[in-house]
Amino acid sequence: MITTEPTMTNLFLQLGLDAGEQDIARFIKTHQIDTAVALGDAPFWTDAQRQFLSEQLKADAHWAVIVDQLGEALHYDAVQRDAAR
Repeated sequence: MITTEPTMTNLFLQLGLDAGEQDIARFIKTHQIDTAVALGDAPFWTDAQRQFLSEQLKADAHWAVIVDQLGEALHYDAVQRDAAR
């Protein structure tokens, strides 16, 4: 059971990613995905990362809100592009 407070920083740590503010911002900026791609289906995740993210969302678990926020951030450019059409 994961008992760490669900924050974006802790989510990045949980995923084994660099978790400084600039690291998170850079990751989000450089890993934008199309609106048709579900967060867990993004090609840059490892199998373990993909499983964790998908399980958290599916179970509406402790981390679900933060995982959803990450998904929104990674879809941001595509949503803005689609809205401008």
